[in-house]
Amino acid sequence: MSAIKPGSITDVPGIRVGHAQNDAAGTGCTVILCEKGAVGGVDQSGGAPGTRETDVLNPVNQVDVVHAVVLAGGSAFGLNAVSGVMRYLEEKKIGFNTGVARVPIVPAAVLFDLAVGDAKVRPDDAMGYQACQNASQETVKQGNVGAGIGASVGKLYGMARAMKGGIGTASITLPGGVIVGAIIAVNAFGDVIDPEDNQILAGTRQLAERIAGKGTISFANTLVEMAKPLGKVTLRIATSSNTVIGVVATNAKLNKAQATRVAMMAQDGLARTICPAHTMLDGDTLFALSTGNRSADLSTLGAYAAVVVQNAILNAVRQATEAYGLPAVRQSRKTLA
Repeated sequence: MSAIKPGSITDVPGIRVGHAQNDAAGTGCTVILCEKGAVGGVDQSGGAPGTRETDVLNPVNQVDVVHAVVLAGGSAFGLNAVSGVMRYLEEKKIGFNTGVARVPIVPAAVLFDLAVGDAKVRPDDAMGYQACQNASQETVKQGNVGAGIGASVGKLYGMARAMKGGIGTASITLPGGVIVGAIIAVNAFGDVIDPEDNQILAGTRQLAERIAGKGTISFANTLVEMAKPLGKVTLRIATSSNTVIGVVATNAKLNKAQATRVAMMAQDGLARTICPAHTMLDGDTLFALSTGNRSADLSTLGAYAAVVVQNAILNAVRQATEAYGLPAVRQSRKTLA
């Protein structure tokens, strides 16, 4: 099993990240601040999204600068965290100038974590504001923090056979000083795959395995199980309670159409590490932000965006720790079924 991947999305100039969470309730949010403005794009590839202000990122629409992106738990309730982020930015007089007020542009995506902790507690205005106050350019904390605090993976057969997900980050510097970074909250329906050996790293567990720290995890292989009679029945009654959400950022100069293309290509990193990906039960959504003026080939940029997304996803589950009855990679030895 390969090591933790290097870098952080905060290696990209103009990006600050802050987490806030309620550990007891198992929910939280993460804000990616770009207070000087960033050109934004988005790609939404899952069948069950929960989002806000994604239409503004369409290249045919007027506003081309965003000031923050919010990743939050709490399902659709978690979109309330955006209000706190907007309040924080407005207090700093940051936003789109309408003449009578500055309106912060804050797209967001949410994940479903209501099945752990306390389902009645969700990210709200106060938590979003706190995440902004916690924001810094330091290397981002990973695992059980922010939007990843209540994340889980491998849920074909429910939470009893799932594993702990989390939030991860990674970055890479290309020749010419172009930096590409990603931060991803991993709450997938499917299994997390290590592309280096094509083996399951975290996912749906076999019925007989013992709890993490006391035995060896044996994986059921979600893709295989979906085609079996029991898997087919489970899929018919499954809820849309999964998603992988995140942000890719770069100091390369992009317009909205190009940022959208980078977000689309970045989804390849999700598909390399989550199996199956982009299902009707996932809301997989990736944003792309451009904060600088470096020159870069768009195809190369998009290809490496996929790499940092892949690395951030792997870091998310490798840095996660056992919580809410869910075992984690760090506490367990793995054998493949």
